[in-house]
Amino acid sequence: MGRGSGVQGTTLSLTELIRVDGTSTEANFDVGVGKLRWRSGGERCLEVESEVLGFETQGTRITVKAFVGVLKALSCGKSNGKGMRRDFVLEMPNEECALLWSEKLRDLINSFGRPKRLFILLNPYGGKRCARKIFHNEVKPLLEASDILYTLQETNYQLHAQEIARKLELLKFDGIVCVSGDGVLVEVVNGLLQRDDWDTAIKVPLGIVPAGTGNGMAKSLLDAVGGVYSISNAVFAIIRGHKRSLDVTTVLQGEARFSSEKYRWMGSARLDFYCFLRVMSLRKYHGHVQFVPAPGYEVYGERAKQSEICKDGISEQVCRDDARYHQCGYTGPKTSLEDLEWRSIKGPFILVWLNNVPWSCEDVMPAPEAKFSDGYLDVVIIKDCPKSAFMSLLLKMKDGSHVKSPHVMYLKVKAFRLEPGQRVGSPSKGGIIDSDGEVIARGEGTYECHQQDLMAYGPPIHLTVDKGLATIFSPR
Repeated sequence: MGRGSGVQGTTLSLTELIRVDGTSTEANFDVGVGKLRWRSGGERCLEVESEVLGFETQGTRITVKAFVGVLKALSCGKSNGKGMRRDFVLEMPNEECALLWSEKLRDLINSFGRPKRLFILLNPYGGKRCARKIFHNEVKPLLEASDILYTLQETNYQLHAQEIARKLELLKFDGIVCVSGDGVLVEVVNGLLQRDDWDTAIKVPLGIVPAGTGNGMAKSLLDAVGGVYSISNAVFAIIRGHKRSLDVTTVLQGEARFSSEKYRWMGSARLDFYCFLRVMSLRKYHGHVQFVPAPGYEVYGERAKQSEICKDGISEQVCRDDARYHQCGYTGPKTSLEDLEWRSIKGPFILVWLNNVPWSCEDVMPAPEAKFSDGYLDVVIIKDCPKSAFMSLLLKMKDGSHVKSPHVMYLKVKAFRLEPGQRVGSPSKGGIIDSDGEVIARGEGTYECHQQDLMAYGPPIHLTVDKGLATIFSPR
């Protein structure tokens, strides 16, 4: 057929004299390695798995819809990492040849296990309120080029995404994608864990397209593989369908509970203006933290008394038996914490910050050693620090070098217990506890907010990690 087509073992290689974008050339489709190659002013190639979105065939023309690095769009070479859309038109010598190449290309793309149907949640109020524009200009074109069907729904109020995830017919979709900041992703996790079928629901792959104020998850996912942070790169990672496990943290205060893929306490240094104010009016808070250290971090703090750990019911509330665990849906990890060695650190504190991904937003990396599914939270604690040094630490958070400072205590923990305290010098004023940018508890004397907080400021809050409980679409 044509000039050449051959089969060697299980590897099929197709070679034809064709026209690519109007230029005559010899083209080769090596199905075994998944590459399209041709010559036109130099060798050019497309890697199907990592660069091809989809294709369409009309008669003898195959239009390959690609998402390639800028340099790769011109020739075979190293990509600069920032992808762009590009179509390549292959004009085959006859329809029979076009059908053969199309069939092999379709089979190859289908073998990648990419999602075919997605449920998309869009938060039109987050960040700069540009999620709709991001979806229509950057997300939708890539999905359509990949022949991915989708159902789009906007969120209208706080916790709306949680309600949707709790009731969604999951069997209709191959994943849930949030066009938002990290907060909506947290709501989806909580909604899935509130379902009767939570143990299977939480395994539905989740995707994040950065469109909020804090886009730490998207930044962390791309940075982990050396990828350039961009909206289009985040979308293509979802389209390719690769997945990784993600730790889920259960946050518990009495009967109040929610789960999060990361957690922050007493300010996250996300906004430059906030950082400036935080330094100018450097505050300390009384408080007490206790934790189960990861191996190698047992030197931090002092040994905590077991009676002190369990006196407020942590063993009863967090370490449940299997029967209740299944009857009540997800109630936290089944790991027993009573027999583990707890450590203790007493305040005052300037900052206590917990994460399980490296980046909290696009340009702040508080936890450079954090992993997506190691079963631990990464903790940054600053107890005392001059204003000048604290400003320097905030600037160093852009690359994670702040952890080398003698003012910073950096450790990994399996479980964490927080007793928030009042402001030093102002016993009538408390602090702020926030999770992924959403305030969940505030003490007296903080700024006013008309929304009801999820938790109270003062009573102990417990955090435990369930290793790799959730699944998230991830760049390769």
